[in-house]
Amino acid sequence: MLLVARGHASGLLAAQAAMRQWAARGLPSVQLLGLAVVADAPGKRPKPLADLLQLITGGVPRVWDLPWVEGFRLGEPPNAVKLPAAYSRLIRDMAGAISAGPDN
Repeated sequence: MLLVARGHASGLLAAQAAMRQWAARGLPSVQLLGLAVVADAPGKRPKPLADLLQLITGGVPRVWDLPWVEGFRLGEPPNAVKLPAAYSRLIRDMAGAISAGPDN
């Protein structure tokens, strides 16, 4: 499973709650591949949110920090938008995880 959260405070806190449940083995059949954090606004993440992100991602296998894409906000399809490299990495990593299967 890939956990996805918006990069604002409530999104990060919701992700933290889900990760705590996973870490406590409350979801025994779930294999968590990582957390994808989608920027909630253009520009640099404010320090309090950057600190919160660093705190909550300590126990996650992998984190993808995805920047703001204005085209997504406007409803443009992904193939019509020039994707930042972070999105390409996420797509590649997920494709690899799917081909590797659940036990790898």
